[in-house]
Amino acid sequence: MFKLLHIDSSIRKRQNNNPQHDSISKRLAYSFVENMKESSSVSQYVYRDVGMNPPPFTDQDWLGAVFTPIDKRSTQQCQKLAISDTLIAEVKEADIIVISTPMYNYGMPAQLKAWFDQIVRVNETFSFDLARGNFPLEPILSGKTLVLITSCGEFGFEVGGVREHMNHLAPHIKTLSKYIGCERIFEIASEYQEFADLRHQSSLEAAFIETRKLAKRLI
Repeated sequence: MFKLLHIDSSIRKRQNNNPQHDSISKRLAYSFVENMKESSSVSQYVYRDVGMNPPPFTDQDWLGAVFTPIDKRSTQQCQKLAISDTLIAEVKEADIIVISTPMYNYGMPAQLKAWFDQIVRVNETFSFDLARGNFPLEPILSGKTLVLITSCGEFGFEVGGVREHMNHLAPHIKTLSKYIGCERIFEIASEYQEFADLRHQSSLEAAFIETRKLAKRLI
């Protein structure tokens, strides 16, 4: 049985009056999650749509609270970290983390970056020790699986693709995922959306098939 944390980040809804406005990444993530649920392998499910309900950006007061020892934090500092504490607790509980995201300006949406900034936190998800030399950061959490579901307007962002050097979405998320304990990563991508041609339809259909296959694989 798995505890599943599901993070959507598109600013679009999954379903709209005009289907052409539906979020592709949210639709794909929904397919994966529903297939997991149908297998009765999910014991706990937590959902957050940070695209529609983004966490606050961090600021200097937030940073000051983070670096204040827990037993010396003021009431105001504890309140400042309350959202971060809640989000981190959800990550710690999860066995599988599902992140769905569109590619915006070749990277992740600001809302998703805000979520990562709230949860990748020293002494909570990673430790810092200069005695380790040039690599002082180490993850505290471990054993988690990341299912990364992306949608792109263009194509060729995969390794060896014509736009690999322009992909600042998946590589960034994969780097950060280490510091929230993700040791296995599976990626499903839909491309060609802006072209609205048969290539996009084929890519989307293949991505839906992959959501079902991966759900069965992880059961």
